[in-house]
Amino acid sequence: MTDAAADSPATPPPSPWERERPARAHAAPARTPLSRERVVEAAFTVLDRQGLDGLSMRQVAAELGVTVSALYAHVRSKDDLLELMYTRLFDGFEVPEADPERWQEQLLDFARAGRQRLLSHRDMARISMAHVPFTAELLPHIEGLLAIFRTAGLPDRIAAEAGDLISTYIDGFVLEEGMWQDRAAQQGGETSSLARPDWREMAGEMQNYFASLPEADFPHLRALSGLMVTDSSDERFDIGLQIILRGLASYLPDRTEHAAPDDRPAAQPPPA
Repeated sequence: MTDAAADSPATPPPSPWERERPARAHAAPARTPLSRERVVEAAFTVLDRQGLDGLSMRQVAAELGVTVSALYAHVRSKDDLLELMYTRLFDGFEVPEADPERWQEQLLDFARAGRQRLLSHRDMARISMAHVPFTAELLPHIEGLLAIFRTAGLPDRIAAEAGDLISTYIDGFVLEEGMWQDRAAQQGGETSSLARPDWREMAGEMQNYFASLPEADFPHLRALSGLMVTDSSDERFDIGLQIILRGLASYLPDRTEHAAPDDRPAAQPPPA
């Protein structure tokens, strides 16, 4: 033993009261309080993983690690939860101030944004089609859309129906896309693409089939076989919108000022 070690004081034994003191317990991490926002986020997680048919209050509770009864302090029912999920898609979105010179462009932007919202989560088109969007949170969006129609000069009867027409087109188009994505998932394909997963191969098969039909019985299918089912989902969506917008434009008081350059005069629409 060195002199330095000999001069160092020995570590004293623990005192009696220290020996009797229980070991300090490690504090459990504080649990994040349950909130409506957390419930909705968990519901989106379950929806994306299992689809609408697999979404249940029990599954959402399991995702959060809580009992089902704990959810009802924040949502009234599954239908209430679905409505909250749909409303959440509109966070940060605002309908622009109506501009009569740009009404078609504004509607194109509105419809494209609507499609992207529904595509952001699985089966949202089904949820959209099952819920009337006249909630307090969504009324400003409906008001802004109607303002675009009326400011453009559309008759009130047409303006009242046009919003539902466009919304139904968006919902139906995205619903079809979701069905193709589910089909690809069942076959082990890629589900992240917004285009139809196996569309190129199937499109070629359909075009060849149409072209092989007897001309005497199917002259139009044969004539258009090379033009059908050729576009991407984005292109098909925009073409459908253009058809709708040109139809709406035919109801404007002065058709010639709003017609596209290659448009021909349309038949006089029925009285509103």
